[in-house]
Amino acid sequence: MTGFRRTATGVSARFTAVEAGILRTLVSQIAELVASDPGADQDVTDPLAGGSGLPGGQVPEGPDDLADLLGQLRGPTSPPDDPVLARLLPDAYREDPEAAGEFRRYTEDSLREAKADTARLVLATLPEGGGRVRLSAEEAQGWLRALNDVRLALGVRLEITEDFEQQLASMPAGDPRAGYFQVYDWLTYIQETLVRALW
Repeated sequence: MTGFRRTATGVSARFTAVEAGILRTLVSQIAELVASDPGADQDVTDPLAGGSGLPGGQVPEGPDDLADLLGQLRGPTSPPDDPVLARLLPDAYREDPEAAGEFRRYTEDSLREAKADTARLVLATLPEGGGRVRLSAEEAQGWLRALNDVRLALGVRLEITEDFEQQLASMPAGDPRAGYFQVYDWLTYIQETLVRALW
């Protein structure tokens, strides 16, 4: 098992076909998960397509019209029901549900898109059959965010705690979670080597 190393132009690592397949599968699942539309049941007009998006296509002339326009851009105010999504898209203000809801209303859609973008970056730079990955410093930052998202998702699904090593060591033989725990451990290693290579 190898990790990332610093190069003259950024960082580099080599992945086997199996490693690449595992990582691509997990990252693809994250991309699909965050791309799910939380407001699919709402009638939302794109204000940038074919005019202002307001009734009749009029341009906002005052605070009321602008408020109507912004209202069409709003997203959900409650955390997702899926515990993995709730972990990936946490409340900004845990002690203030109202403030958290308002913050989420204007930021969740862009956060989802940013996470989908980092997932697509990994898929674009990681060969399907394995091989050498060469990343610029900016691309490496995207990889760090994508790896963190995958680890968070796995951590929620597997109910991983801070005592991860003890959980893994005490796992009974034949436990079906063992392979996933080993993948989580490997992802942690890859992320750590990437951090060290960058700094």
